[in-house]
Amino acid sequence: MKPLERLQLADGAGNLLDAEIIDDHKKKCTVRVLKKQFIPQKKQRVCVAISLLKNASRFEWFLEKATETGVTEIIPLLCERTEKQHFRFDRMKQILISAMLQSKQVWLPLLHEPTRISKVINASAYTNKLIAHCRDEAKSAVVDFRKAESVQILIGPEGDFSKDEISITLDKGYQPVTLGENRLRTETAGVVAATLLCI
Repeated sequence: MKPLERLQLADGAGNLLDAEIIDDHKKKCTVRVLKKQFIPQKKQRVCVAISLLKNASRFEWFLEKATETGVTEIIPLLCERTEKQHFRFDRMKQILISAMLQSKQVWLPLLHEPTRISKVINASAYTNKLIAHCRDEAKSAVVDFRKAESVQILIGPEGDFSKDEISITLDKGYQPVTLGENRLRTETAGVVAATLLCI
């Protein structure tokens, strides 16, 4: 872009700026702010707490797509069967920023450091608390919670949550839900859940 060209800037906290380039320096572009507006965050709060994956690129793909759909909070879960526990927070946050800007949003999802599932379920303040596990039992459809104002869903690792994790989570008031008839990869399940809850 060149001087006098216009662009929009967002800070991830609701502020949207209309600006005009006055210096197109490669390393320190300078703009003139023409208009500033604050866009309130939507009332709907959707948290996807999802197990980290052995393949980092697949987890990054999930982060990108979840941000595009409008998820407000993402918690990387550490479960009994989580294979990989290395997490490059700065890189992951940059992926969220890029996805936020690409999808023309002004609120950046809250990204947590990897957290043990026990800590997540004990701290949850969401009104609707869901767990998508593979064990055969009666389940609600996740789409039943579409557009719920406050919802958190847990997505397990490859190999699913352990029996103890499922039992403890259900004891904490989480409702079992299904994402459909097919068994999905962890990152696919996360994106499907985000889409059904947000869009």
